[in-house]
Amino acid sequence: MTLHRILVLGGTGFIGRSIIARLAAQGVRVSAPTRRLARARALMPLPTVDVVETDIHNDANLAALIKNQDAVINLVGILHSRGGNPYGADFARAHVELPRRVVAACEAAGVTRLIHMSALSSDGPAPLPSMYLRSKADGEQAVMGSALNWTILRPSVVFGPDDRFLNLFATLQRFAPMMPLARARTRFQPIHVEDVAQAFINTLERRETFRRGYELAGPRVYTLRELVRLSGQRAGCARPIIEIPDMAGRLQAMILEALPGPTLMSLDNFDSMARDNVASGPIAPELGIDPIAIEDASVDPVAVRQQRLDQSRGFARR
Repeated sequence: MTLHRILVLGGTGFIGRSIIARLAAQGVRVSAPTRRLARARALMPLPTVDVVETDIHNDANLAALIKNQDAVINLVGILHSRGGNPYGADFARAHVELPRRVVAACEAAGVTRLIHMSALSSDGPAPLPSMYLRSKADGEQAVMGSALNWTILRPSVVFGPDDRFLNLFATLQRFAPMMPLARARTRFQPIHVEDVAQAFINTLERRETFRRGYELAGPRVYTLRELVRLSGQRAGCARPIIEIPDMAGRLQAMILEALPGPTLMSLDNFDSMARDNVASGPIAPELGIDPIAIEDASVDPVAVRQQRLDQSRGFARR
């Protein structure tokens, strides 16, 4: 790899950790900023990774991070936000304002290569059904309006050891005697986290991917009902699934959104599922990946997640 120094924003997250591990294995020097060092514990043992405690939403901090880099990967994304029109302040900050700042800092520093993660369906026909998708679409516009050699990757639902999708429904089935499910026929095309990571790595130096956007999706399409059933089976706690109408589904989302602790589901997530999350065609060959389906994954995401949760609880009790 001729790119020797890469800044990964959002690198402490589910997808970022896989990308950084692959970059480190190739000897690339990676900068991984985080607001709290505890979040980057998994990255610290990697010899070529520099974990930096900083606030990337501060322009001066961001400029210092981007200076002397060969490329920037922006993975920053959130699933929940306060309300607003066309989207709430949290979505605006993470999905729209930050990409604008990243573009400006790259242009000022002379860094021309930027890979930006968006979301499948964010480039779909208007009106987009959720704040999440609308904010992702506006973030894409900020990147595409620049003079940089950008690439935008739009994953479908990503599954793997720490995913927030299969694990969500597995968790719910552990505690509920049955699974009331709205939007049960919405279709998804999940892709494994390692396939996503490899697509990012392959894209970095392929000039044919410059100034283009790509969908990332797995080889099989599932309804939400099928995914919920599969997650329950893999966790050993499959429950009967009862389809419910949209009105009841909105109420369900409101209740889950109001629960204390980390939000499991929100009204905006519910709104996103008004539209199928399916790719318009096969994976582009220049991405160089052959995605696997959930059934073919060698790692059980639910089991590994539970193991890590148990380890975290043990650490917290020390």
